[in-house]
Amino acid sequence: MDALGGFGASFDPRAAGYKDPILVAATDGVGTKLKLAFDTEDYGSIGIDLVAMCVNDLVVQGAEPLFFLDYFATGGLQPDVAAAVIEGVSRGCQIAGCALIGGETAEMPGLYAKGEFDLAGFSVGAMERGTGLPDPENPVTDGDVVIGLASSGVHSNGYSLVRKIIEKSGASLAGAAPFDATQTLGAALLTPTRIYVESCLAAVKNGGVRALAHITGGGLLENIPRVLPEGLGVQLDGSNWKAAPVFAWLQDQGGVNEMEMARTFNCGIGMVAILRPNAAETVLENLTKAGEQVYRIGHVVADSGSHVHIENLQAALGGH
Repeated sequence: MDALGGFGASFDPRAAGYKDPILVAATDGVGTKLKLAFDTEDYGSIGIDLVAMCVNDLVVQGAEPLFFLDYFATGGLQPDVAAAVIEGVSRGCQIAGCALIGGETAEMPGLYAKGEFDLAGFSVGAMERGTGLPDPENPVTDGDVVIGLASSGVHSNGYSLVRKIIEKSGASLAGAAPFDATQTLGAALLTPTRIYVESCLAAVKNGGVRALAHITGGGLLENIPRVLPEGLGVQLDGSNWKAAPVFAWLQDQGGVNEMEMARTFNCGIGMVAILRPNAAETVLENLTKAGEQVYRIGHVVADSGSHVHIENLQAALGGH
């Protein structure tokens, strides 16, 4: 890898141990979660979110994140704020096991409100040719087991609705979280997105994983079908997992119905894995040993519309 400071950076995947690598790229941002960072002036974890949103999208394709670049745009640079953000990006890259090889800081007076900025991230990963997910030679089939890896909270999607709910509730970001008196509401809602790279790559390598789905914008209802072959859906049972209490509070304060919760938020499941039935217990055990909270949440079913059917979602969400 070239040193920082030039006009660009290069990376040799063969030097990283790949013999016949296929490169996979992803880009993303943090969305309106940034508004909470502005309101609380807490910038320490937003960089982790930025990395997570990109590298989790790589791992679902079976790719190991190799390197990351960030884009930080602001009307007027505040060095302490920028330093806190980039420190978070660096921590996220450490968790994901990838290199932070560069980025861009752009000052654009008049384009952003005072004290505000925008972030974008870009990550490239690699996999050996023929090892990607979903595997066309080993496709998802009717009867496969669906497991969920617990999220750390709301992650980085649905924050336009979150902010409206905060306004409606009259809750203070600086006050104790109504669902967790040990931290402020602002800190609870800024909990960074969990990075699933290490545990999921190990699970894929050990075999039995047919597909992975990162639960981002669109929630459970719209992300799982992205990895399903035509003619298949999934049946999930909310009584098989427990979401963090923040979701019950959001639902109660916002008057959000179950299906809208499932379409907007991760509802406690940040990553979904579809497994061969005969490998399910081994994969569950290995993911648990890797530090994940794992739930057996459902199974694949025949469905011409590739729908996600969820029963007992309220049991997972709590409240009501």
